[in-house]
Amino acid sequence: MSTTVDVQELEAKVKDMYRHVAEEPSASYHFEMGRPLAERLGYPVDTLDGIPAGAIESFAGVGYFFDLADLAGGESVLDLGSGSGMDAFFAALAVGPAGRVVGVDFTAEQLDKARSLAMNAGVDQVEFREGRIERLHVEDASFDCVISNGVINLSPEKERVFIEAARVLRPGGRLAIADIVSEQELKESIVCDADLWASCIGGAAQEDAYRQAIEAAGLRIEEMRENPYEFISGRAQDASGKYGVKSVSLLATKAG
Repeated sequence: MSTTVDVQELEAKVKDMYRHVAEEPSASYHFEMGRPLAERLGYPVDTLDGIPAGAIESFAGVGYFFDLADLAGGESVLDLGSGSGMDAFFAALAVGPAGRVVGVDFTAEQLDKARSLAMNAGVDQVEFREGRIERLHVEDASFDCVISNGVINLSPEKERVFIEAARVLRPGGRLAIADIVSEQELKESIVCDADLWASCIGGAAQEDAYRQAIEAAGLRIEEMRENPYEFISGRAQDASGKYGVKSVSLLATKAG
């Protein structure tokens, strides 16, 4: 799962794109956004009604996984690449006031929006931290569930992400995520294209390699399914069609 993409250029592209996602949710992107996307992916309407609308409008996820996560009251949840906070707020409703949700993101504008929404909504059990998902400033075995939605594909160090997820999970903890993978290995010109990385195409790992990275981190995959997700720009659709780039949701567990 190694890559030759320019990491500094990639980081700049990702931050720029998701700054726009936070500040201009009605603009045009390579991907769908907002409540219609969330509902089509399977998010329950009644639960969405309880989430700040500002978080939903900037939602750019690729799948639904909360049925797999099976969150319970009082649990602790870590959201990798939390964006404007929709999944973190969703998790907060599931774990209740006795639970805890921590979102980690490296885009300042996303963090600012999520923090403002949490404060205005009075959601005290959610905290948003600046950080990188490859190197979490989180204690070992401190969370019951790690979630992430359409973000791990953006990382050039996916193995590190899964190692960190396994490290911070308690024994018996769950990894419940949605992400972009590919049926075939992408050609070099796509992998080296930071624009396609930032659009959730160029960083899509080949599916078998993705599964192996999760298992190598010490997690056991329990379930994996495809999602009804579609890219909307011509360039992204071309790459998706040629290489079988698709969205999946999965559940993996850490040994008890």
